[in-house]
Amino acid sequence: MSEKVHIETNINGSQVEFLCEPRQSLLEVLRDVLDMTGTKEGCNDGNCGACTVIVDDRIIDSCLMLAVESQGKKITTIEGVAYTDRLHPLQQAFLENAALQCGICTPGFIVAAKSLLDREPDADEGRIRQWLAGNLCRCTGYDKIVRAVLAAKETMKNE
Repeated sequence: MSEKVHIETNINGSQVEFLCEPRQSLLEVLRDVLDMTGTKEGCNDGNCGACTVIVDDRIIDSCLMLAVESQGKKITTIEGVAYTDRLHPLQQAFLENAALQCGICTPGFIVAAKSLLDREPDADEGRIRQWLAGNLCRCTGYDKIVRAVLAAKETMKNE
């Protein structure tokens, strides 16, 4: 077993410190060390997007990033998406549009969609579909997910 590395980073607006082995992925540390189980493990090889998080304003598959690479970074997980007193419009829209079923892919879709709408508040359906192409869903179907993102976009415009 290799020696653990001390990491200091910002997760969901809070300064966080943890110890990890150099081989551990960010996904593994989020779930198993920091007990942040909202980020899901799907394929564990970067193909499904279930583990999508935002690192320094870029979406990444946390299964592909080593936790040691998070030193000094700003990370947003699904746990950091909701407002203090209510769900984020994307979370609410996913509920209202039945854009979830088993829930494994849902956090990744929501985090990725948030990243898009933060960058491009007027993203159209084509852009949404293109942006979410790295996220796979085996149960719900993409039309409901895209409709939910479009609905959230309108809510966010009016806030």
